[in-house]
Amino acid sequence: MAATIIDGKALAAKVKDGVRQEAAQLPRKPGLAVVLVGDDPASRVYVNGKKRDCQECGFYSEEYALPAQTTQRQLLELVAELNGRQDIDGILVQLPLPRGLDEREVLLAIHPDKDVDCFHPFNVGRLTIGDPVFQPCTPGGVMEMLKEYHIDPAGKRCVVLGRSNIVGKPMALLLLHAHGTVTVCHSKTPDMAALASSADILVSAVGKTGLVTANMVKEGAVVIDVAMNRNEAGKLCGDVCYAEAAEKASYITPVPGGVGPMTRAMLMKNTLTAAKLHQGMD
Repeated sequence: MAATIIDGKALAAKVKDGVRQEAAQLPRKPGLAVVLVGDDPASRVYVNGKKRDCQECGFYSEEYALPAQTTQRQLLELVAELNGRQDIDGILVQLPLPRGLDEREVLLAIHPDKDVDCFHPFNVGRLTIGDPVFQPCTPGGVMEMLKEYHIDPAGKRCVVLGRSNIVGKPMALLLLHAHGTVTVCHSKTPDMAALASSADILVSAVGKTGLVTANMVKEGAVVIDVAMNRNEAGKLCGDVCYAEAAEKASYITPVPGGVGPMTRAMLMKNTLTAAKLHQGMD
């Protein structure tokens, strides 16, 4: 029996509709500032998508498109200015930054209550102890998908492929907080295939086309493909060999149309949370 497809696009629309309704009840619109340095084409696509999301949710948004030659000091001065703005609830600096700029210093400069990406050590620490203000957008989106499809991680074997600070580590934490038994695999893990094939819930966030083959998928497993790659033909794909994995999985996310739309929807949800905090509504 073929797997049920987890429709991230439909769920993202549902989440954003809920955000829009809540935002309409606030004394003022939630405000999001997006900072883009340089002219990376993929980053431009993401930023344009976020602007559309803000419009759909009834948010106020500002974009700062800075030249690649922007200095560290100029970027930090802009972040400091946005930190002080009462009409801006969330600050998003689009990564990666051009060479020569210190991403870590820039992310540290964003005030934790405006850190809607959940990258600041303060927010990462709160996530670690199970008391988050914001959920990291991609892992948070995955948890929303599991909830929507009534997939409870409690008591299940969860395997996360990838240990990045943006996806792998926080994904493992969220599954752990949901009472899953979590294993994290990475480039130094011996026999990753055997561990993956033991998973009731398998999340792949490596960024390697064709990484997850059918022999790595347990019969009836839930397969979440976080990666966004391009194959040799230039077509968007994830880490998972979709057609063969779908024959064994009970649920599976497509690429595109799976986790990607949910990442952006969770950014809107986090910005709403920040706005409610700033307006004394939470």
